[in-house]
Amino acid sequence: METSRSGETSGLLDLEAVQRALNRSRASIYRYANTDPKELNRAFDPQRLNPEYRSDPRDALMFHPNEVARFARDILKIKEVTVEVLSSPHTATQDLLESILAEIKGIRELLDSKAEPPPA
Repeated sequence: METSRSGETSGLLDLEAVQRALNRSRASIYRYANTDPKELNRAFDPQRLNPEYRSDPRDALMFHPNEVARFARDILKIKEVTVEVLSSPHTATQDLLESILAEIKGIRELLDSKAEPPPA
């Protein structure tokens, strides 16, 4: 089993990525998942696939790669379990955010240098 990120910046796997990693149907993943419509974040269940914490019931189910690997190895008894989290390719948004961050850091350095008293 090999898991990879599907464009998520947080390193978590969405339902489709888990589906591909476990080679199971979408319905199976929902059956495996430790969820309940009446309870947003259930306690850890070692027999189920435990999603990450959600703050809103409308948030998508996301799974940590290590949890998917644990579930595959311990519950589904898949012998070969490899978790590989791949970096997503750079996007224009990431490039823009990096340039904004660099500019803010430059402004901060300039402000810090102006705030220091001149050497005597």
